[in-house]
Amino acid sequence: MDVLSGLNPAQKEAVKHIEGPLLILAGPGSGKTRVITHRIAYLVKTCGASPRRIMAVTFTNKPAREMKERLEKLLGQVAESLTVGTFHAICARILRQDGKPVGLDTNFVIYDEEDQLSLIKQCLQDLDLDPKQYNPQKIRNAISHAKSQHLTSAGFASESGSYWEEVVARVYGRYQEQLEQSNAVDFDDLLMKVVHLFEKHPDILEKYQSRYMHLLVDEFQDTNITQYKLIRMLGGKHRNVCVVGDPDQSIYSWRFADIRNILSFEKDYPDAALIVLEQNYRSTQNILEAASGIISLNSKRKPKKLWTKNQDGTPIFMVKTYNEQDEAQFVVNEILKLSGNDGIKPGDCVVMYRTNAQSRALEEAFMRYGLKYKLVGGTRFYQRREIKDVIAYLRVIQNPFDNISLARIIKVPGRGIGQRTLSDLTNLARDNNHSLFAAMKEVSEGKGPNFTTRIRAAIAGFYRMLMDLIVESQQLRLVEMMDALLERSDYRQHIREEDDGVERWENILELRTVALDFDDLAPGEGLASFLEQVSLVSDADEIENQDDTTTLITLHQAKGLEFPVVFIVGMEEGLLPHRRSMEEGGDELEEERRLCYVGITRAEKHIYLLHTARRSIFGSSAESIPSRFLGDIPEHLVEHKGLTGTMEPQGRSSERYGRRQHDEDEGISIAALLAKKAQAAQPREMIELNPGDRVRHNRFGDGQVIGIKPTGPDKEVIVAFEGVGVKKLLLSMAPLEKI
Repeated sequence: MDVLSGLNPAQKEAVKHIEGPLLILAGPGSGKTRVITHRIAYLVKTCGASPRRIMAVTFTNKPAREMKERLEKLLGQVAESLTVGTFHAICARILRQDGKPVGLDTNFVIYDEEDQLSLIKQCLQDLDLDPKQYNPQKIRNAISHAKSQHLTSAGFASESGSYWEEVVARVYGRYQEQLEQSNAVDFDDLLMKVVHLFEKHPDILEKYQSRYMHLLVDEFQDTNITQYKLIRMLGGKHRNVCVVGDPDQSIYSWRFADIRNILSFEKDYPDAALIVLEQNYRSTQNILEAASGIISLNSKRKPKKLWTKNQDGTPIFMVKTYNEQDEAQFVVNEILKLSGNDGIKPGDCVVMYRTNAQSRALEEAFMRYGLKYKLVGGTRFYQRREIKDVIAYLRVIQNPFDNISLARIIKVPGRGIGQRTLSDLTNLARDNNHSLFAAMKEVSEGKGPNFTTRIRAAIAGFYRMLMDLIVESQQLRLVEMMDALLERSDYRQHIREEDDGVERWENILELRTVALDFDDLAPGEGLASFLEQVSLVSDADEIENQDDTTTLITLHQAKGLEFPVVFIVGMEEGLLPHRRSMEEGGDELEEERRLCYVGITRAEKHIYLLHTARRSIFGSSAESIPSRFLGDIPEHLVEHKGLTGTMEPQGRSSERYGRRQHDEDEGISIAALLAKKAQAAQPREMIELNPGDRVRHNRFGDGQVIGIKPTGPDKEVIVAFEGVGVKKLLLSMAPLEKI
C-alpha cells in the first residue's frame, strides 16, 4: 500500500518532512489524524525507521485508539511495537518501569478527582482548617494549576503572596505527603514526576531520548507548561519533534492549557518547518465561511483560510425563540422534521450549549416527546457508586497502602465499623506516621487504645479478608479475583438488597465484562493494567453514537467530535460569550470566540444557531441580547427562522442583523406565542393508568404501560410500544388514551 496515495499536496509535504522539528497547523476537519498515521507509516515503510523508536502522543483515549486502529491497517503486526497513547498513559508506563527513584513502587494507584477531594478534606482536618472556609475544590484546582506549571509545594510556598496562597501551600505539602504514604499519584503527578525523574536522573532521560528518534504530538495547542517541558526533554537528542495543532481550537485554559506553547513553537525551534492544512473534508463551504467570519477577529492566532471541495450546502440557520422552553421545542421539532430526510437520523444530531444548566429545558422537551437522548457529562459509568466501590476494593488488593480507597470500603458493606472507628484508626495511623492498613494490623493484633473487643474483632476480620485476597491476587486471574472479592466481602448480597440493586448489579456485571479483556494477562499483571486503564478514562471516551439517540453536550466536551447536524443553543451575551469573559475581556473573550468556532466546525451539513428573547437561568429571568458572534457571520450565508423582532447582536455586523428576522412558513409573533402558551398552560385532567394497562399514542401507536414514576405534581409513564420500543412520557403532556 502506497502511504502517500489519497493525500493532498500539503498532507504529503507533512508526511515526507522527517528531519528536524515540524509544526503542522491543522484546521478543523483537515485530516490531521490521517497525516499523523501516514507519517508514521512513511517513517517505517519508506525510511526504514524502527517502530520501537517512534512515539505518538494524544490527549484522550479515543483518538489514541483510532490512531492505533489506523496504524494496524497501514503497518500490520509491526504496529504493536509503536508507542501510541495519551500523555498520562505513557507517563504511567514510564513510572511503572522507572519510578522508584522518585519514590513510587510499581503498584502505585492513580487518584481521580473524587479521590483527590477526599484526601484534601482529610488534609484540612489534619491541619485544623475548616472546609467551609477553605473550599476543597478550589484548593484542588490551585494545586493542579501549580503542578501544571511544574511547581512543587515548596516552590508554590516560596511564591505565595496572600494568606489564601499560604493556606493552599500548607495543604499542598500535606496532600503530597499523604499521596506518597499511600503510594498514589494524581493525574498531574503522572506528568510532573516524569519530568522530575528526567531532571534528577539524566541516565534515565538518556535511555528514553536514545530510544525515541521520532516524537509526534497531537492537539499541541492543549499542552500545559509541564507537558511542554516533557516534550522538549524527550525530543532533546534527535530533535525530530512533530507537533500538530490549531491555535484557533485552544479552549482549555481553565485546564491550564497554555496557547503560548503553539504560538511560540517557532521561536523555541528556529529551524522548525511550518506546514498549514487548510483543506477541510468535513463541512460545507457555508459552514466554513461562517466559522472563519467569527474567528478572524481574534489576534492570538496564526492565519489560515479553510476551504473545501464540498458543496456550499444549506444556509446558516439563525433561530430566535421566545424563551428556553421554546428553544428546546424548536430543536425537537427540527430533529423530527429532519429525520428520514437525506439519510439523517436522530443520532446524527447534537445539541451543544455553553453551561450544563442549559440542558434542563432540552431534557424536558426530549422526554415529553419520547425522543431518546444521551446527556454527556452526567454520571459517568466509572463514577457510579457501585463501580467506585468495586474498584476501591481492587485498588486496596493491589496496593494496601491506598488510604483513600481503604477508607471508602471499610464500612461498605456494613461490618460493625462506623465513622467513629474509622476516625480512631485514621488518628492512630497519623500519630504513628504510617498507613491506615498498618493501623488495622496493629488493632487486629490487640494494640492501640480506644477499641472495644467487638470493634477489634470486626477490624481483624476485615483485615484477614483483605490479606487473603491480596495473596490470592497473585494466583487468580482478574475475573476470578473480582468474583472472589464480591462474594468474600458480601458486596454482591449488599448491592442486590438495595431498591435499585438489580440495575446496580448489572453495572457491576458490565465492569466484569471490561475485566475480561485483561484475563489473558498473568495474575497481578492483569489487575494492575485494568486499574490503570479505568483510572484514565475520560468523558469523551464514553461517547458512542446511536442511530436513534441525540447527543446533548457542552461545547467544551464536543471538541474532537463531528455530526451531520449541529444545534448550538443559548447564543446570547452572558452565555456565549460567557459573562465572566465579558467582565475580564482580552484573552478570555478570545477563548470564547474560539469555543464558538469549535462548535460550528463540528457540523458537516447543517448548523442551527439559537437565541432567545428572554431566558430564565441562574435563578433569574431577563431579556436576552443576541451573541456578538452572530453578527460576525456574513449576512449572505444566513437564513433567519423563528420570532420576528428587532433585537440585535453586538458584533461588527449588528447593523444588518435582524433585517430578516422572519420566516414566512415558521414566523410567529410574540403575542401569538404568548396566547398559545397560555392555552397550553391550562390544566388538563390526567387519565388514571396502572402498569399493565393498554394505551394508544397518536404517533407511537398501541403499547402497554410497564411502569409509572411520580415526578413532582406529574407522573412519568414508561410504555412499551409495538414496533417502536420503550418510551418515557410525561402523563400531563403525552397524548395517551386508555384502550
